[in-house]
Amino acid sequence: MKNLNKEELKDEVATRILNLGKEIEELKELTKPIAPDCAIGRVSRMDAINNRSVSVAALTKKKEKLLALKSIINHIDDDNFGKCISCGNEIPIGRILIIPESKKCMSCASR
Repeated sequence: MKNLNKEELKDEVATRILNLGKEIEELKELTKPIAPDCAIGRVSRMDAINNRSVSVAALTKKKEKLLALKSIINHIDDDNFGKCISCGNEIPIGRILIIPESKKCMSCASR
């Protein structure tokens, strides 16, 4: 990639991986099952179950993003890293960091 220091990108991705790891650990705590003998009311239990399902979905998304970020670290030195698989143009670094699984530029992704 032309205007980008790959070492800086590696550092940024490594920081994001660390932060995401912390978020995943927090979500793991929130997704633990609610004990049936826990003395909470029926409505509170239903609310807790609903909150748990939201946390499970968030945990799944964060794990997927973690895998994608790790893939960036593994492929950052490849010649084609950061290039659109459709048109060959460079993918903006902001897009790569926000949507690391993206292999297409905005123009090709919107087609």
